[in-house]
Amino acid sequence: MPSYVIKNMNKMTEQDSLYRNLDKMETAQLVEAINQEDHKVALAVRNVLPKISELVDVVFEKMNSGGRLFYLGAGTSGRLGVLDASECPPTFGVSNDRVIALIAGGDAAIRNSVEQAEDDTNLAWEDLQKHHISSADVVLGISASGSTTYVVEGLRKCQSENIFTAALTSNAESLLNEVCDLNIELLVGPEFIAGSTRMKAGTAQKMVLNMLSTVVMIKLGHVLDNKMIDMKLSNKKLLDRGAKMIAELKKVDYDLALKALLKHGSVRAVLESDFNSL
Repeated sequence: MPSYVIKNMNKMTEQDSLYRNLDKMETAQLVEAINQEDHKVALAVRNVLPKISELVDVVFEKMNSGGRLFYLGAGTSGRLGVLDASECPPTFGVSNDRVIALIAGGDAAIRNSVEQAEDDTNLAWEDLQKHHISSADVVLGISASGSTTYVVEGLRKCQSENIFTAALTSNAESLLNEVCDLNIELLVGPEFIAGSTRMKAGTAQKMVLNMLSTVVMIKLGHVLDNKMIDMKLSNKKLLDRGAKMIAELKKVDYDLALKALLKHGSVRAVLESDFNSL
């Protein structure tokens, strides 16, 4: 058994819940208690805003120069990375290879547990090499415990290859501290159900990933005012949203905006076009 398993037993993510006898609580009590714990998440994120800003600036500089952002995780943390990465192309119109999420066990682990995969010491680097990872990129390891082998060993190898590494953890002074350039510690406290880091720890990770990808994409120019001008028009709802954006920004009526959108295929293209050519 790896030595870090024993070390990790005293970590915050493994501490006992602040609540007892959950199985005897009424529904309203359970719901209120979980909500009370969830209030702590935003405060924990607020405490690390300077580090989040620092990471945003690093990722922006790398991506603005042609680099990519990689998320590396296992279990819940890996799935949250997949969720955020998969939302970037439709929301901001970027290609699928700009923000890449890798999860221990591959795509099968998105829906089903492949927990043993996270203990493979070489798997993360093998996954990264498939994408020709280089020092032009940034790798963000996501691990509530801060000791997930897939993430720790992946970042360790990245550092040896001069690749900038960052981490999201929910434990102070975890193993990830040793293998990352920037560690963002989301200290949300013990989970409502002891050790169930899909709860507060996962919520905190989601909040940070939202901030990271959104602010980077704004800085890369994919948002005008507060509008997603590069979003993919993949259904009627988004066509309608796009037409309304154009109507507001160009000060034209909705029907003309929709006609222009159908002709040019994107909000950005319409905004850069000459309406007199319609």
